[in-house]
Amino acid sequence: MPLSEFTLIDRYLAAQSLTRSDVALGIGDDGALLVPPLDQHLVVTLDTLVADVHFFAATDPERLGHKALAVNLSDLAAMGALPAWATLALTLPQIDEVWLERFCRGLFDLARRYNVQLVGGDTTHGPTTVISLQAHGFVPPNQALRRDGARPGDGIYVTGTPGDAGLALAAAYGQVAVAAEDRDSVQARLERPEPRIAQGLALRGIASAAVDISDGLAQDLGHILERSRVGARLDVGQLPLSPALSRTLDCEAAWLMALTSGDDYELCFTVPPQQSAALATLAAAWDCGCTRIGVITEAPGLRLSRADGADFQLERAGYDHFR
Repeated sequence: MPLSEFTLIDRYLAAQSLTRSDVALGIGDDGALLVPPLDQHLVVTLDTLVADVHFFAATDPERLGHKALAVNLSDLAAMGALPAWATLALTLPQIDEVWLERFCRGLFDLARRYNVQLVGGDTTHGPTTVISLQAHGFVPPNQALRRDGARPGDGIYVTGTPGDAGLALAAAYGQVAVAAEDRDSVQARLERPEPRIAQGLALRGIASAAVDISDGLAQDLGHILERSRVGARLDVGQLPLSPALSRTLDCEAAWLMALTSGDDYELCFTVPPQQSAALATLAAAWDCGCTRIGVITEAPGLRLSRADGADFQLERAGYDHFR
């Protein structure tokens, strides 16, 4: 007998091992009853992943479950928020129990790491797989990291090594050849991004602005510049390139990949000069690394420069669904 929608929910989505004390009523009713702390702001974010747009339909479902939550946790990290709850809307062309079991394993393994409880959602039949996940987190009043706080003179920093996920995607399309020893690591960067929750929490009171890198470093930094009404100067020679990216592409192509490819889910943030020493102390303990790549300027726009001062030009800034 085919699995019903309600059996699917009970067997795979409601059967999670994690429960939080601030969930008065979770999956199983018309809505969840949640108890947010009185002294915290609620941060809400939502991302949708569509088969063969945001992920290959043949992607390992365990990695896909991880990524569906990770991309939302990355948004919470960029706000300096502590994760709490999630809701999931899942559209499937057919019910595949093996696929569902693996998808939920990846989703709930990451959820347990960050104490996130799935509290509701929806399942439906449709022509292709669509995953919409909404995440909720908490941040104390006036401590949220926002995009509108950057000021001239602030340093610009990035975690990790942007461009690795883009390298994996380029390899999948046959545009580049990645060495055998690098394939697994760059593929994991594309399919199993690590949300920088610890870094986002640590940056409260230190960073003046922050954004997560989902559509390309240059484009996402541009959101900070627009919201803060400032400009920036980046030294492309300071971009932190992974060994895999440096081995695969020449210098200029690697810079371009690091600046414009999406799906990195690293943090880009700005820090006032008086907080740079505090940041250095914090970042020394981060396993993802942290690199200063530029400075906020009063003059609007993003200027990219080489070590000799010459401009580095971009034909595009990053990913755009409708371009």
